Amino acid sequence: MSLTNLNNTHLSAEDANDAKDALSQLEDALAAISINLTPEDRQRYGSVNEQNKLFVNKVFDYRQSQPDLSTTQVDWTEFENDYRSRVLMEDFISRLEALTIRLKNAKTLYDYDNFQASLIDYAYTNFMAGTGAHGYETKRNELKQFFTRPSGKKNPTDESDESEESEE
Repeated sequence: MSLTNLNNTHLSAEDANDAKDALSQLEDALAAISINLTPEDRQRYGSVNEQNKLFVNKVFDYRQSQPDLSTTQVDWTEFENDYRSRVLMEDFISRLEALTIRLKNAKTLYDYDNFQASLIDYAYTNFMAGTGAHGYETKRNELKQFFTRPSGKKNPTDESDESEESEE
């Protein structure tokens, strides 16, 4: 017997609306910095790898601890604004990625539960079609297209049908 209902916790309609509203507020709050880069722009500007970020961090540290060693040719106010914004964006991205993982995990369990229930319904449909009950033959024909039969191998639903028959 397969496990079902691995995630039977669901958002209420109110919670779902609150989450949608919060996402809309987040999108609105970040609209000022939302920039669409072309693939070429991403290639050109995305070359600041981890090693280069360490270099930027070291320059920032020197600017903070010994500003007299910094060149006057850099707009340090803008540099610090960019730096703080970059750190803030990294924090946002990290939190959003963690949230995305949790949402994907929940969705995976919902998908699994739906699939298992669908397999149970398909097995029932096969049984009812075998009895000649009205409408089940059409339903079975519609559903069986989703199950391909490799040559020489049984369909997974055939095995469940046989095991159900042997249990009776």
